[in-house]
Amino acid sequence: MATMPPPSRLQPSRSRDARRRFLEEGVTDEGLLDPVVCRSWMRSREFGLQPVGRVSGAPHASLSQLMQALEMQRELVAHASPVLEFLHEQTRDSGSMVILSDADGMLLQTMGDPGFVDRAERVALRAGATWHERWRGTNAIGTAIAEGASVTVHGAEHFLERNDFLTCTASPILDPLGRTLGVIDISGDRRTYHPHTLGLVHSAVRMVEHQLFESRHGNDLRVRLHTRPEGVGTLTEGMLAIAPDGRVLGADTTAAHLLGFDRSLIGSVTLDQLVSVDCDAMLAWTARHGRAPRLVQQPNGLALWLRLDTPARAAATSYAPPTAPVLDALSSLDRGDPVIHGLLERARRVLDKPIPLLLLGESGAGKEVLARAVHASSARHQGPFVAVNCASLPESLIEAELFGYRPGAFTGAHREGAPGRIREAAGGTLFLDEIGDMPLSMQARLLRVLQERLVQPLGGGQPVPVDFRLVSATHRDLRAEIAAGRFREDLYYRLNGLALQLPPLRRRSDQAALVSALLSDLCPEREVRVDAALMEKFGRYAWPGNLRQLTSALHTAIALLAPEEEVIELEHLPEDLAAELAALGEAPAREDAAA
Repeated sequence: MATMPPPSRLQPSRSRDARRRFLEEGVTDEGLLDPVVCRSWMRSREFGLQPVGRVSGAPHASLSQLMQALEMQRELVAHASPVLEFLHEQTRDSGSMVILSDADGMLLQTMGDPGFVDRAERVALRAGATWHERWRGTNAIGTAIAEGASVTVHGAEHFLERNDFLTCTASPILDPLGRTLGVIDISGDRRTYHPHTLGLVHSAVRMVEHQLFESRHGNDLRVRLHTRPEGVGTLTEGMLAIAPDGRVLGADTTAAHLLGFDRSLIGSVTLDQLVSVDCDAMLAWTARHGRAPRLVQQPNGLALWLRLDTPARAAATSYAPPTAPVLDALSSLDRGDPVIHGLLERARRVLDKPIPLLLLGESGAGKEVLARAVHASSARHQGPFVAVNCASLPESLIEAELFGYRPGAFTGAHREGAPGRIREAAGGTLFLDEIGDMPLSMQARLLRVLQERLVQPLGGGQPVPVDFRLVSATHRDLRAEIAAGRFREDLYYRLNGLALQLPPLRRRSDQAALVSALLSDLCPEREVRVDAALMEKFGRYAWPGNLRQLTSALHTAIALLAPEEEVIELEHLPEDLAAELAALGEAPAREDAAA
């Protein structure tokens, strides 16, 4: 865990001397710079960044891309937004701003004092900009992601000179499996640095992680732990989620620190391997003593106080979740349908192999959700996930959007040029959605990139090598498109390393589990369920919009529920869907029941 920078780091002359040595001799001096900053400067140079001058090609999301990112990060944003507002109140009128980014360094939300925000926007410190080290060099957000730890970057410690008016402190937000979800940052004028900033950021991250843990593991057994009995149940506690057999399903940062274990062991380590009590003994203690914490010992002899909380609510349906712990994002999509289970297992077998995936299925069937789960479960999960919808881009823009361009390559081009979406995916995953709608002229260029792993930007210049995992998706029959002359056969075989056919919602046997999970995500603050008779109609409905339609319908239903209502009825659904469901009538009586 990072500490506040020592007074020597706040002396501009030391950073300037370090920068001079770095530029003239190409070396970093740990006597002048913090080791974290030294490592980051070296990475920044390896990325090809220049400390002086303007940033070239740094990606910036359009409004539609930002809205899509906010939607994809809905869980993180929902829990972090109130915390950001709290931070903003604590730092108001201090000449600073508070920031939430995703795990790739894209800024999702910013709020702060107007005077400073205006200055910050001049260096793209605004929503939609990406502050990954690859594009912005040493900075608190990007460096916190790279180091996986809290970071303060002050003044001239920023790799780019144009950012040296800033002092920034950031800390990563980790999920219960220890994976980075995003970053909270406080940035301000370097002259206003305050040693309490790091503590504020740490507290904010702890609050978000606490809420995320409660949301994800509300239906699991949860162990709350602290070094003092009065600390159990407070924001300073640690939390574990455990299966009935004692296996650890999740742990927050505090619990991992208190217990001294690596969260890569989640799913294989059990409670009794961490402390001197097993799950059955804790259940028996709770039955006798209620919410009173119990004193236990760790293998190293240190004492901890534990309290076991049983699930906050029973499942909304008769669906029984699998007993195996959720180990990755692919497992979280497995809710009991055998077809889905089979394709997830096939996807897992090629996760980290150079085999492109082609996802097939109707619109709204969950192809992008699966693509993101593949990325999050792979060894590239720390890299970017870049999604491109080939059907939504005008043919006149798709070439520049995909392959990038040099300054002045065409009329209206940004004066700094752009790297292109393919280059932005370097080190991560490139998801080409609706690939069947890509124009033929672009298919030839894409095929060359896939063959040579080089991108030639518009306007000339040297080809740029790229390394990414490719996942494509389409609702079209590509073989029919090939026969009709609308899709290249050679590109098809490049894309189709492994094809996975997602079933439409109407053919899935896990609808009840899906509804339960969606309701938990959409309304984590209270128990909501679907009326049993309505759920039966769900099973007989065609769902032309698939999961996208179901999610939208449940979102509307939750909004229309009165505060005291917990059961979704037909009247809570959108009118067109309610009318179609009502027309289905009652389910036909079973012959065996009639007999």
